[in-house]
Amino acid sequence: MDTLATSAGEIAQSVRVGDVSAEHIVNVYLDRIRRLDGELHALLSVDEAGARAAARMLDSLPAEQRTRLPLAGVPLVVKDNILTDRLPTSAGSKILAGFYSPFQATAVERAVAAGAVVVAKGNLDEFGMGSSTEHSAFGPTRNPWARDRVPGGSSGGPAAAIAANLAPLALGSDTGGSIRQPAAFCGIVGLKPTYGRVSRFGLIAYASSLDQIGPLARTVRDAGLLLQVISGLDARDATSSAEPVADYLAELEYPLRGLRIGVPSQYFGAGIEPEVRSVVMSVLDRLKAGGAQTVEINLPHTEYAIAAYYLIAPAEASSNLSRFDGVRYGFRAGASDLVSLYQNTRAEGFGGEVVRRVLLGTHALSAGYYDQYYVKAQKVRALIRRDFMEAFAEVDVVVTPTAPEVPFGLGSRRDDPLKMYQSDICTVTANLAGLPAVSVPAGFVEGLPVGLQFIGPAYSEALLLRAGRMVEEVVERPRWPLDEP
Repeated sequence: MDTLATSAGEIAQSVRVGDVSAEHIVNVYLDRIRRLDGELHALLSVDEAGARAAARMLDSLPAEQRTRLPLAGVPLVVKDNILTDRLPTSAGSKILAGFYSPFQATAVERAVAAGAVVVAKGNLDEFGMGSSTEHSAFGPTRNPWARDRVPGGSSGGPAAAIAANLAPLALGSDTGGSIRQPAAFCGIVGLKPTYGRVSRFGLIAYASSLDQIGPLARTVRDAGLLLQVISGLDARDATSSAEPVADYLAELEYPLRGLRIGVPSQYFGAGIEPEVRSVVMSVLDRLKAGGAQTVEINLPHTEYAIAAYYLIAPAEASSNLSRFDGVRYGFRAGASDLVSLYQNTRAEGFGGEVVRRVLLGTHALSAGYYDQYYVKAQKVRALIRRDFMEAFAEVDVVVTPTAPEVPFGLGSRRDDPLKMYQSDICTVTANLAGLPAVSVPAGFVEGLPVGLQFIGPAYSEALLLRAGRMVEEVVERPRWPLDEP
């Protein structure tokens, strides 16, 4: 068995039946992490001893118990804004450097209970605020396909880890595209579930009405495998949904003929690199040849999405991040009085992008501006949601490029935040509307990955996975980056 060429599902099956030990699997991936991550910096912390101990515990279980573990022995990377109890959780910020949580996030608990082995925490833009993973307090992550390019963000560390095969599966979080955009930039699969589909308990909040935890994987099937495990109602999360969870893997096998794909002009015009548009349209042509239908649709309020998002998300962040004040936990600056303690801790502990967004959000919520900015943004959000509801009366899914461009150069946008924010133009609408969306590899432009995004109605994850599987069947993938020839 070539462990590094084996899918997460195949690894779990081999461990369940005893063909290979979980400890062997974990050791193979830990060795690869040691060899490759020094240059990529996809990971912030690695738990070698804990991962081996967890693997040995799995190997010691009676065979009957192992057979009930859908992720038996599968190494898992967890984005470092999702709480784990053995590894520190920093959210990519100096203000939480060295913080250890006394409990785990529900999504991590469920993955571990299903047999997954947490091997590392993934790098990210500080508190999830960024589209390049350059805003981490601990240094940027490099794209495995081109080390002078960004991996996307904010889940750039986990996405790069999957692309470089440092682990078969990862958990990321998505507030405005933070799973899907790095998935596109790294040439992997990333899925943002419906808001409430996966518990947010244990996720360090950025924007509570937008945040979602979701899977990153090399294939649609592996993404569905992890999503199956982490989905479902959680009493510890008031926004968690009681909607029944579909059998994603079983439904993946259902034939999908006559899929009606909505093609909105707003996502294929100005602002989208012509080469990216061409790759996505080529895939659509192949899907049509296989029996899918494309329907031109209109999502008229898309043009206001970035403006609405960058009012709503920073406004919620300004409230959520007020807890980081140097009093209860995390970094504490020197000060002579309480007010100075707050000011110094936040000034020294937060990076520039976090400060920018907190100030923007505080201004939008301040007296005299609340109605002018925040309330109007929420009205736009409702209009964007209505646009999608009207579209889904005509089509099954909506297709877009996941990102308007290929991965850009490291450092090329650090001093141009508005240009950086435009990287989210294709993804923020799904968060604003609370809808599920998946990014799947669509091809390459001069050796750099391009992603195709499907957005579906609420709780249509099974349909999105099936649509993503259709894309996998018509897109030929070259050799993975960093894999031995």
